[in-house]
Amino acid sequence: MRLSEFWTAVSDEFGGAYGRILTHDLVLGELGDLTADQAIKRGVNTREVWLALCRASDVPESRWFGAGLRPPKA
Repeated sequence: MRLSEFWTAVSDEFGGAYGRILTHDLVLGELGDLTADQAIKRGVNTREVWLALCRASDVPESRWFGAGLRPPKA
């Protein structure tokens, strides 16, 4: 997952403003008690960060994969 795809997924799932707050403030225990922003800055794979954020926020598993990907062009 590219960084741009991560941010698209966050925005799609949580909304732009709330998504930014969530990635800045929510501490993710499975990522060593880092926030999503901190984990990304430390080089944690963005897919791992996205999945940890989904689990911590009770996002239904059906929305974990493919999130952040743009629909194919017609």
